[in-house]
Amino acid sequence: MAETRSPLATIDPSSVLTYPQARRAEQVDNYFGTSVADPYRWMEDVDSSEIASWVEAENALTQGFLAEVPERAGMQKRLMSLMDFERYTVPTGYNLEGGGKRYFFQHNSGLQNQAVVYWQDGLDGERTVLLDPNTMSADGTVALNGFSVTDDGQLAAYAISEAGSDWMIWRVRDVETGSDLEDKVEWSKFSGASWTKDGSGFFYARYDAPGSESFKEANYFHKVYFHVLGTAQNEDILVFERPDNGELNLGAQVTDDGRYVILHQSQGTSPNNELAILDLTNGLKGAAVVRLVTESDAAYSPIDNDGTFFWVQTTLDAPNGKVIGIDLRKPEREYWVTLIPETRNAIDQVSMVHGTLIVLYLADAQSMVELHHPDGTFLQRLELPGIGTAGGFNGRREDDETFFGFTNFTTPGVVYRLDLKTLATSIYKAPELRFAPAEFETKQVFVTSKDGARVPLFLSYKKGLTLDGTAPTLLYGYGGFGISLLPSFSSGRVLWMEMGGVYAQACLRGGGEYGEAWHEAGMKLQKQNVFDDFTACAQWLTEAKYTSPKKLAIQGGSNGGLLVGACITQRPELFGAALAEVGVLDMLRFDKFTIGWAWKAEYGAPSDDAAEFAAIYQYSPLHRLRDAVSYPATMVMTADHDDRVFPAHSFKFVAAMQALAPIEPALIRVETRAGHGAGMPLSKRVEALVDQYAFLVRVLKMSPPANLSRPTFVP
Repeated sequence: MAETRSPLATIDPSSVLTYPQARRAEQVDNYFGTSVADPYRWMEDVDSSEIASWVEAENALTQGFLAEVPERAGMQKRLMSLMDFERYTVPTGYNLEGGGKRYFFQHNSGLQNQAVVYWQDGLDGERTVLLDPNTMSADGTVALNGFSVTDDGQLAAYAISEAGSDWMIWRVRDVETGSDLEDKVEWSKFSGASWTKDGSGFFYARYDAPGSESFKEANYFHKVYFHVLGTAQNEDILVFERPDNGELNLGAQVTDDGRYVILHQSQGTSPNNELAILDLTNGLKGAAVVRLVTESDAAYSPIDNDGTFFWVQTTLDAPNGKVIGIDLRKPEREYWVTLIPETRNAIDQVSMVHGTLIVLYLADAQSMVELHHPDGTFLQRLELPGIGTAGGFNGRREDDETFFGFTNFTTPGVVYRLDLKTLATSIYKAPELRFAPAEFETKQVFVTSKDGARVPLFLSYKKGLTLDGTAPTLLYGYGGFGISLLPSFSSGRVLWMEMGGVYAQACLRGGGEYGEAWHEAGMKLQKQNVFDDFTACAQWLTEAKYTSPKKLAIQGGSNGGLLVGACITQRPELFGAALAEVGVLDMLRFDKFTIGWAWKAEYGAPSDDAAEFAAIYQYSPLHRLRDAVSYPATMVMTADHDDRVFPAHSFKFVAAMQALAPIEPALIRVETRAGHGAGMPLSKRVEALVDQYAFLVRVLKMSPPANLSRPTFVP
């Protein structure tokens, strides 16, 4: 095809962008009588030399465009400074045989590519390095992807992933010596490791070993195995499988008393699941699997058990969630009892510590914590440090303490210890900051969507903002898979606000902010509601004079990348820029690669169901691009090792967009030796974020402070 030239209003009119050529092929598919062209099908061969040349040329074009932003170096320096603070995860304690506790946690000293796993005896004991992923590769691309400790705190099973892949390799480390045993378990994916009470082995889930294209090949028939410590993987015991349904995701969890193994079964990414129980009283050999919940009519999540009695969190006849009791001696549904009934607030999680049910609710996309007696009787509400997000509250029924983290848009994660005997809360770990939180403010508003739905929208910015429609604004969204977007801290967002920007976070349907009904209102045939919610938030920001279309950028990753792609193809006039990260952009072929088939539970089946195809085809970003439309300046982000959302989604979308001779730039940034985002080293995350902001500075015509890299630090 001929080279496409695109004049840019943001640079000298004599300058042009010349996009790399991407050939078009004759490929037409038929979906229920509808012919759909797919001229870039060849881009699905992501390991071809043709793709390698195209990616190299695209990356060179993008970096050349961004190199013209003089503030780029200052942004990088300031971002590194903002990220240079200690970060701790919530610790988990294990009772030692001779008394006392051994705690495990992760810590990043500030600018380490990966957090380091430590252990210490007692709350004030000397910490010792157990696992340092930074030493496992020169470029920081080996990441910890799973971690499980034996009941006595002596051994740790840990999983590592390379270059951002979802594939995991499990190994076992002796805690006190720091040395690895010979055990090695491969081809595990979407799995934890759950030890038996005596530490003789662990349960895990895996797929059969793939063929030569492990990065691309679809994965079916998850299976649960038991690995006996000190044996080879080929001797592992197949514990549970469902040969009747290759699209089930399986998981295994040993109860705290060690008596039972709980076997989860869910269809793809559906929140609904079945449960089976394996009684280990007489050992694994001969133990029969008992199907406890045989219908995937709701979500069922066991909390704890006392003998045969189980506390279970469920959405059965309660889309906001409730807690029920099930006794294995009378497992039929007519004997199930409701302990904590459904309320207007959605239950996010429930744990049992110190004989207390700790219920974490979401109240208008913010955390609220209640304490209940084991019979469900309300005890009291826990006072949190402020408006924000709490998480953690792990432990066992006999523990007298628990820990939780708390964060919001201007508060990095602070770890608190909760004494469950006195209910006194104290700070356990808190970072020293390199910015002044008091200079910023956060507010929550509610936006009315197209059909009248009430959509929460968080706004954060520097105090003193003038509402004259000129502030560059970054609107972020996700809206899918029941995942809730809650207040959280990001050094990058602080940088954005220091640059004069407004950060807006929308809590869209499809998420879990208001329970399962909110989720279902944004999935399958209702997916358009998500895009309507997001565009309503964009319009509100303009009408409220926070920004204007030419100053408004939207951002989202994965399912959020789909959100961005759908919104710019449906309502391009609302936005000045778009950042689509690792997005699902070819909605007719998402189920053809790796784990994409699992998303049919969320999106529908475009190849199998005519109604679902019709709905998907109407919003699929790749198929909604039209010539002679002025799309906003767009930068697509993906990674060459993304085996979650196959990178061909991004390749095809950008090639198609560039072929339209867009007025604004249409660029792609392809990260190397990286995957879907999890475990990405800090160095790569900084580079990617600075490139995004440099793009926005240029296309939104921003003027960041000249002294951005030399602000006043707060000790």
